[in-house]
Amino acid sequence: MLYVGKAVNLANRVRSYFHKSTNHSTRIARMVFRVADVEWMVVGSELEALVLECNLIKQHRPPYNVRLRDDKSYPYIAITKENFPRVIFTRNPRKGLGRTFGPYTNAWAVRETLQLLHKVFPLIPCGKSWSGREEQRPCLYYHMQQCLGPCAGLANRSEYRDVIQKVERFLQGKEASVIEDLKSEMNQAAEEEEFERAAVLRDKIGSLERVMERQRVLSEDRQDRDVLAVVKDDRGAAVQMLYIRGGRLIGQRQFMLDGTKESSPSEAVQEFVKQYYSDSPEVPREVLLPVEIEERNIVQQWLRQRRGAAVNIEVPSGGEGMRLVDLAMQNAEQALNTYSLEVEEAEAFAEQALGQLAEALELPGPPMRIEGYDISNIQGKAPVGSMVVAENAQPAKSQYRRFAIKWHAETPDDFAMMNEVLMRRLRRYLDGDPKFSPLPDLIMIDGGKGQLGAALKARDSLELSVPMVGLAKRMELIYVPVHQPNGDYLFREVELPLMAPGLLVLRRLRDEAHRFALTFHRKIRDKRMQGSVLDEIPGIGPKRRRLLLRSFGSVEAIRRATVDEIAAVPTLTKAQAESIKSFLSEE
Repeated sequence: MLYVGKAVNLANRVRSYFHKSTNHSTRIARMVFRVADVEWMVVGSELEALVLECNLIKQHRPPYNVRLRDDKSYPYIAITKENFPRVIFTRNPRKGLGRTFGPYTNAWAVRETLQLLHKVFPLIPCGKSWSGREEQRPCLYYHMQQCLGPCAGLANRSEYRDVIQKVERFLQGKEASVIEDLKSEMNQAAEEEEFERAAVLRDKIGSLERVMERQRVLSEDRQDRDVLAVVKDDRGAAVQMLYIRGGRLIGQRQFMLDGTKESSPSEAVQEFVKQYYSDSPEVPREVLLPVEIEERNIVQQWLRQRRGAAVNIEVPSGGEGMRLVDLAMQNAEQALNTYSLEVEEAEAFAEQALGQLAEALELPGPPMRIEGYDISNIQGKAPVGSMVVAENAQPAKSQYRRFAIKWHAETPDDFAMMNEVLMRRLRRYLDGDPKFSPLPDLIMIDGGKGQLGAALKARDSLELSVPMVGLAKRMELIYVPVHQPNGDYLFREVELPLMAPGLLVLRRLRDEAHRFALTFHRKIRDKRMQGSVLDEIPGIGPKRRRLLLRSFGSVEAIRRATVDEIAAVPTLTKAQAESIKSFLSEE
């Protein structure tokens, strides 16, 4: 797919691309030259067309559209949708999680804010959700008056709802009203001579006021708004977002846009707004733009539909709005300069590192694509393999692959497992699987001569000639195979300085392969531990399994527990506890 667009009159729009008298930009001319076919969909309105356009661009990322490139995962604060909601840190504000606030640029500041909220308000601190029925004894947080104890059935839902409403007002930037409520409670406690409670409330008020002092007031009208600015030059386009809630700046975020070299600032802003707000968990009352956009009315209508209330898109020409856009513009210029420096430094590092590897390992050229492999298991159980990829010395995470190893033996054999993983990967290439194409310029095996030898056997049996090396943790030695006339291999040891760019690339790839394999191994292991064994116990359904694991933490802990301890789990009878104990003892 080359390009996605929409039009009220499709025939005229398509004709305009192929009319000889039309003066296209270089970008559009290149696109038209490559067009082989045109597909279209008919929808009921311009609004539906806009939504469909956003979804198709996001799904297919066509090269001739302006595309939002956002490889950062920003932190949010979420209030979950539960009977007793939790206030949590998240980087994935998915639909259905609950109400989200952010994004914020500093994860440390978000965690500090969460600590403050848990200090000031009696929120659920343990990360578990509760129905409000008595399911276990209250923990220490309840006795420290930092939790209302919903796990023990001690929390009143209306009382807890009042607490959540105060938290929401605080996160919306309405700290002043929250402080006024706390001051009223403090004065009432003092009048009733509950001086200890009044002192606690006084300390909470002080904590909130110190946070307010650190937040910058940018808007006297206390309006919720997003402020957008774009800076565009030959290096690319940077978009800066300022998030203002209740008149206070609560966060900012930078974005880089692809495909903007020959687009106008107006087109860049318009495409950014559509793609950003198609996923944004929050749409504010007002959006300030630096330039006018062609589809302003339909985009505004779409945002109103998403928000469920009025939304205004404004292009300020003066006053406070213009001041905010100028502030965002300054930050966007800084972001573009920083991005350009980072790109230049990354390119210089990659050139030096890959050149160093080509020379030290005697490769035919710089290894632009390197694949790293590792094995993870515990005494042969739940064995998995990982394949991670670096292109131009940078991680290419979309091309990572993982393998659930099929070979099993009574004793673990990492060499056989590595052979299986490489055999499967290289066979997929020979079979023409696009997920495993192309071949890399270099394969790095996490391990010494044994693991590397097993990988070489897989490669040679398929009559391929991909360069391979092993990286041993001992002294960070690189093992390079040297083929002998009799068909065997000797291994040449290459030792680079620990901070040499080439070795750094291999070490990072080795660590990433280990992390990726270990994550997959834990997932499989936990699934087997928490699912398969308990699933087989007669009379124990999903709810009782959850209660068992919540109470004991693991299957092994349940196995060690006594019958009476198992019977103490809510909803379980003594007979069921005996059945569980008997089953796990035999298993």
